[in-house]
Amino acid sequence: MRKLFVGLGEILWDILPTGKQLGGAPANFAYIAAALGERAAVASRIGRDRLGYEALQALEAHGVESAWMQTDEQHPTGTVRVRLDERGDARFEIAEDAAWDHLAWTPAWNALAQEAHAVCFGTLAQRRAQSRATIRRFLRAVRSDALKVLDVNLRPPFYSREVIVSSLALANVVKLNREELGVVAGLLDLIGSDEGELARSLQRRFSLRLVCLTLGAQGSLLVAEDEVAHHQGVRAEVVDTVGAGDAFTAAMTVLLSRGQRLDQIGRVANLLASWVTTQRGAMPPVTKDVLAQILQ
Repeated sequence: MRKLFVGLGEILWDILPTGKQLGGAPANFAYIAAALGERAAVASRIGRDRLGYEALQALEAHGVESAWMQTDEQHPTGTVRVRLDERGDARFEIAEDAAWDHLAWTPAWNALAQEAHAVCFGTLAQRRAQSRATIRRFLRAVRSDALKVLDVNLRPPFYSREVIVSSLALANVVKLNREELGVVAGLLDLIGSDEGELARSLQRRFSLRLVCLTLGAQGSLLVAEDEVAHHQGVRAEVVDTVGAGDAFTAAMTVLLSRGQRLDQIGRVANLLASWVTTQRGAMPPVTKDVLAQILQ
């Protein structure tokens, strides 16, 4: 039986130099979870506009369940302008007061929370009080054995120490990159002489099942209570980095839910994230051949 993986928070259109692509970390997460053979859904909010309609169509085309999407009568579907530097690294200009800033708690979302095997959420969708309260209520409604994955995903100025601390307290798995680890370590006064020690300090402070530190081209570090796994990374001809971190998070979560070893999780997540960087946008078509090469 397939498990249900939920991306909770923002859904938006990435406006790239080559055109628009559906994105938002929770939606990207759900897309990869579906590509890996699991049930996947997005819990977010769109405007009653053309972009919202196209978002629903795109989710269904990608095999992601859209039945729990909310429609906002007053606020537009979210957008973000993506600028790429000469290395393909992305910079984001995120439109404010979008539909996903107004997530509402409903009986349908309560039922979804109780059905979910894993939920991925971040800090960006908590930039406004209403969505922040709804996300916290959703996570408190999730069953005790579910994975609650915080993809820290800091987007200045849309975070605060309070949001980070409260999110860590609700999560049992955390994924962040080395820049985000530096910010979190400073805000929380974590103790450690290197990144591994800081990740361990974070894991112990919040009794986390797993801390994942992504290191870009240098791979990743996975830190659990009694195990550590480092992967050296995978070389790739980078087109753009949009969605690569979300692909890593999805692969990590799916394999963790399947009981895979940390070294295997790191290998597959790095391979999949690296492959995404060779494609345009955050939701490139994942063929059976691509999956076979990554999962073998």
